[in-house]
Amino acid sequence: MNVRNHKLEEFEEYIKFRKVAIIGLGVSNLPLLDYMYEKKARVTVFDERNMEAISKEVMDKITNYAFEFSFGKNCLEKLKGFDVIFRSPSCLPTKMELQTEESKGAIVTTEIEMLMKMCPCKIIGVTGSDGKTTTTSLIDSILRKSGYHTFLGGNIGTPLFTKLSEMKPEDIVVLELSSFQLMGMEVSPDIAVITNITPNHLNIHKDYEEYIEAKKNIFKYQSENGILVLNYDNEITRSCSKEANGDVIFFSHKQKLEDGYIVDGKVIKECVDKIRKHIFNGDEAILRGSHNLENIATAFSATKTLVSTEQASEAIKEFKPVEHRIELIKEREQVKWYNDSASSSPTRTLSGLKAFDEPILLIAGGYDKNLDYHPLAKTIVEKVKVLLLIGQTSGKIFEAVKEELEKQHKNLDIYMCETLEQTVTLAKKLAKPGNVVLFSPASASFDMFKNFADRGNQFKNLVNLI
Repeated sequence: MNVRNHKLEEFEEYIKFRKVAIIGLGVSNLPLLDYMYEKKARVTVFDERNMEAISKEVMDKITNYAFEFSFGKNCLEKLKGFDVIFRSPSCLPTKMELQTEESKGAIVTTEIEMLMKMCPCKIIGVTGSDGKTTTTSLIDSILRKSGYHTFLGGNIGTPLFTKLSEMKPEDIVVLELSSFQLMGMEVSPDIAVITNITPNHLNIHKDYEEYIEAKKNIFKYQSENGILVLNYDNEITRSCSKEANGDVIFFSHKQKLEDGYIVDGKVIKECVDKIRKHIFNGDEAILRGSHNLENIATAFSATKTLVSTEQASEAIKEFKPVEHRIELIKEREQVKWYNDSASSSPTRTLSGLKAFDEPILLIAGGYDKNLDYHPLAKTIVEKVKVLLLIGQTSGKIFEAVKEELEKQHKNLDIYMCETLEQTVTLAKKLAKPGNVVLFSPASASFDMFKNFADRGNQFKNLVNLI
């Protein structure tokens, strides 16, 4: 039986012949071009790149649809008189041009916010500074293997706004949500998850407080029926429980909770009214590292009201690492090569290093997000055999590690490299049987690559050639 989505029908009637701005031609906004043309909206496309940088396929579409456009650094100067503005996540709602239009009555929104406002089914949203992609994918896998029809999207998967007409009340939407997507959001998912909050993206956000407040939007608009899953070990996320409107489920790696989920060594336990029950052995999972045990505990928490413990456990046992996240590329001459390109902050690389007991050759460095590398330096000194550095942050990482070495009166072989190819060649030469070569940059990718996936794929290609 077809169930009508009245909210979607009302929006599609409203949008006809309205002036619509689409800011940014990234992954999330591209499907809007076809959709808005089909719904007869009067569209203008904005992008800070010059026309030469826009793909021919996209430009042909804009031309064929007779959309107006404004490209280049000052493109938003023409953002005037619009009814609806779809901003890309990277175009923050604090931009003066957006605020000016909003003050005149324009609806300033995003593809993901409109999806959430009009979605006819339950939504699970996951955010955090680390672990959100693996956790989101885990939750989706558990639900699918338990018989639910799911839609995976947000910061991963496919943009889902144009899939709204396919969604049924019994389906579940699972979203990974970044701080940029959550900023300015006025709707929250039914089940909200915050894996942790540590400094990140401080090159874009005004300050750490703005970043934290953006993350909090994932639960601020929940009803009393909402569920909020929080990391008890993280001071900021733990304090979020005071602002929750609905139920709170904690998970912890450090505390013996009276209620919630705990990681005790390699065992995950469910705690109900101070009674702890062993529900999962980490050795049965393909995922590696204590941080992934936390991700598993988080997934148990988020799906608690939807599936049985047994169903969740079976799905987790079969779950394979997400690409670019401690991904084993190959083993050559008893040396294992791992791609952890998605680790774009010091805390992520810290988790990656702790996943190994073997001697590590670490390749790190990249685009500078104004983050502090001193907390990472101590673990590098303790666990890394050889450090190979590239990119903008190589100097910052070097200085932090140098200070730690002097403090501990230790030595470490450190190499400054110009290219990723040079690091792979050097690592091959220096690695001994039983070693691990870990590419975990602790930095963003934009100094030398399109994104972390492009960076990871280039690393994999280089490793596969040796």
